[in-house]
Amino acid sequence: MPKRHRKRAGSVREPVQVYLDEQDRDILESLVEHSSLSRAELLRLGLRRLSDEMLTERKPGTSLATLVGALDAAPSVPEDLAARHDAYLYDDDDKGEPRRD
Repeated sequence: MPKRHRKRAGSVREPVQVYLDEQDRDILESLVEHSSLSRAELLRLGLRRLSDEMLTERKPGTSLATLVGALDAAPSVPEDLAARHDAYLYDDDDKGEPRRD
């Protein structure tokens, strides 16, 4: 993760007031319900992802930082996904064909 995204222990946070229209507020509330993250954490996450898209020059391999932890907030991700990824990715018939869910 780029340095600008790292939190320092004991760092001071600055409150920011944001006005949302009804549509954006509904989106935020849906994200809160589906992710179990706070509104503030979702806004910080969105800000960081937007900065990754708009403020960095893309070099080969830079998308890895975006992928790391991308599923952490998804409620339907199995806890053993890393260890049993092939079992989740491929059918049980052992043909090695990707699942078509």
